[in-house]
Amino acid sequence: MTAPASDRGSWASRVGFVLAASGSAVGLGNVWRFPYITGENGGGLFVLIYLVCIALVGLPIMIVEILIGRAAGRSNVTAFRRLAGQRTPWAGLGWMGVVAAYLILSFYAVVAGWTLHYAFLSVTGSLAGRTAAEVQAAFAAVNADIPLNLLWVVAFMTLTMGVVAGGVRRGLERWSRILMPALGVLLLVLVGRAAALPGFVEGAGFVFGLHAGELTPAGVLEALGHAFFTLSVGMGGLLTYGSYLGPDARIVRDSVVVTVFDTLIALAACLVIFPVIFAFGLEPAQGPGLIFSTLPAAFAQMPGGSLLAAVFFFLLVFAALTSAISLLEVATAYFVDERGWSRRRATLTAGCGITLLAVPSALTGGTRLFGAGMAERLGADWFTLVSGLASNWLMPIGGLGMALFVAWRLDDTVRRAEFGTSVPERIYRAWLLVLRYLVPLAIVAVLLHAVGVV
Repeated sequence: MTAPASDRGSWASRVGFVLAASGSAVGLGNVWRFPYITGENGGGLFVLIYLVCIALVGLPIMIVEILIGRAAGRSNVTAFRRLAGQRTPWAGLGWMGVVAAYLILSFYAVVAGWTLHYAFLSVTGSLAGRTAAEVQAAFAAVNADIPLNLLWVVAFMTLTMGVVAGGVRRGLERWSRILMPALGVLLLVLVGRAAALPGFVEGAGFVFGLHAGELTPAGVLEALGHAFFTLSVGMGGLLTYGSYLGPDARIVRDSVVVTVFDTLIALAACLVIFPVIFAFGLEPAQGPGLIFSTLPAAFAQMPGGSLLAAVFFFLLVFAALTSAISLLEVATAYFVDERGWSRRRATLTAGCGITLLAVPSALTGGTRLFGAGMAERLGADWFTLVSGLASNWLMPIGGLGMALFVAWRLDDTVRRAEFGTSVPERIYRAWLLVLRYLVPLAIVAVLLHAVGVV
């Protein structure tokens, strides 16, 4: 069936697409995950290696995803069928992207629910005056409160469905124009406040100083793997966004803009978090609990700390929402393109399905992160299983498959035209070489690391 044109939609402007694509890339991976893995790997050299991975692997694959979507004018599954035939095995990559979107958003909604809860606690002043141990104990209590935990998941998914149901222009683009500037302003406010702290120089040195710290070969591979996670490549979100582009779009230019913006947000988040950590003599290598236990305790010791905490956690909520709408859009676009459903029906079906899938993650989400005993009682940690499957396997394999498809299967005339005839030939050829050889080697290394071989 063919999707109704009104439900398929298109971007109203280049700015709208860039903001929406940036929103897809910018998320909890920038403000939550990148700072804590930077802390675990000693900062400095880890950040430099991460930047190299973004430039040599993340950016080329981002171009690939948007290129496939724009060339086909359809989302994941339908795109590969249009470009390689109805019965092509390459369509499996599209199916993998849809499955990855379901799985990622199912556990992402749990973490986003925590950000909503912490924003609520900050606004009400409930975190004021608490130590790190007290904050951590408070979270453990909330995580053990299953009805409350599920309530936040439902609240976040309701917000996400409300945006996606509005369509490309009235939903995705309109809210990206609101949320992304708001996110940038909040982050600038926090960086400005952090710059006034006595720990700012030490924090900036930790992030940008060329010291090896605790970096290991495993840390190098983690930097490479995070390049996929932070840019949201390999699961078809940007492919779907690319399918709403017109023929005059400049894919390479816009991909560079999105990548630079995403990277700046991640680095700015570090310039907020680590100066606060060093100013109050706390430990940067706190792992996933860095912003949910250590940071709130530091805010509690600062003048106006409750307000700063509220600003920070609303920043997290906005970052989570901009990424979540792109994940839900992947699932929604499948039903619109493949089944010919209306956007509202597709959004409701996909959103409710993901919410149900999030239930086991909501039951076990904090067990590995904060050491609660729920996983032992249930016999498994579903949150860790699903997040590991999606982040360590589906996204890298999806990125590898898309790179190979464009590099070896897609007709060169189509590939060159979509890349942009105004882009110099030497840049096109360099990109193609990276796709054919460097990207596969890098992704295979990530996968081997995931199974403990390297």
